[in-house]
Amino acid sequence: MNILVTGGAGYIGSHTVVALSEAGFIPVIVDDFSNSDKGVLEGLEQILGYKPICYAENCNNADVMRRILKEHAIGGAIHFAAFKAVGESMEEPLKYYRNNLGSLLALLQTMLECGVPNLIFSSSATVYGQPDELPVKEDAFLPPSMSVYGNTKQIGEEILRDTAAAGKSIKAISLRYFNPVGALPSALIGELPRGVPNNLVPFIAQTAAGLRPLLTIYGNNYDTPDGTCLRDYIHIMDLAEAHVEALKFLLNKSSGTFYDVFNVGTGRANSVLEIIRTFEEVSGVTLNCRLGERRLGDAAAVYADASKIEQHLGWRARRSMREGLTDSWRWQQRLSNRL
Repeated sequence: MNILVTGGAGYIGSHTVVALSEAGFIPVIVDDFSNSDKGVLEGLEQILGYKPICYAENCNNADVMRRILKEHAIGGAIHFAAFKAVGESMEEPLKYYRNNLGSLLALLQTMLECGVPNLIFSSSATVYGQPDELPVKEDAFLPPSMSVYGNTKQIGEEILRDTAAAGKSIKAISLRYFNPVGALPSALIGELPRGVPNNLVPFIAQTAAGLRPLLTIYGNNYDTPDGTCLRDYIHIMDLAEAHVEALKFLLNKSSGTFYDVFNVGTGRANSVLEIIRTFEEVSGVTLNCRLGERRLGDAAAVYADASKIEQHLGWRARRSMREGLTDSWRWQQRLSNRL
């Protein structure tokens, strides 16, 4: 079965392309490469043993999406395509609303027109803000988002929920994932942040590789065991495989309308200091760190209750945080060797 993967050349998308292929599906990538690198396709070709189908197109173009859905007899879609820089989203809100919501609307409308019912939506744990209870469950109250990026994920979920509630022929799942880390052990693909990384682990890896002079720890006076923020770090391949299990779940459901939301996390919390110390152990590199002030909007602790996805989809995280950091370092070393 052919599965459309929008944003399939990105970090999570490319690893999900691998997981889909391993499960017997044929991925069809749509990516305009505004936030990804065409070199990823070369890595995918080495991994898959064939050149993946890829359209260098913008997912906001409904005519293009409609043509691809029909031409490849698409059986389901996984929608990753979105801008994702929290800071930029606050400076360029219209850019984020136009792209992140416009692409979902174009995809959803053309799927309904073409009779393609199965959709996995890339959501995020950012929808929870600072949860009142931990670990956070899917039925937790969702406060107003602290960023435009997070709001596009909340609104995206609402669009799918309302479409299903209207009785449209769509079966959709939103996956709220936590903090992906790692890469394929082969290091043929991995995370490729543009400019200064927004996430902790790629910044750590770049500091270890000498590309960044200093790693700043933003705050050590949170109400956590060591004073630094707690997060749920999930290996990228566990996350990729969760999308495959969600897709299989939808494909096995009878026709009609369905919508649900699932956390994708490990259910375990690690602090910033734990991540730094573990990375130093696996890499053998002592990081140059300094303490900085808290960043506005950083929640003290966010980690998942992952029981629902295990109960309903049979998925659970199998790889450790240490494995994720080891794979991240291997990937960074490969990138550094290219220079």
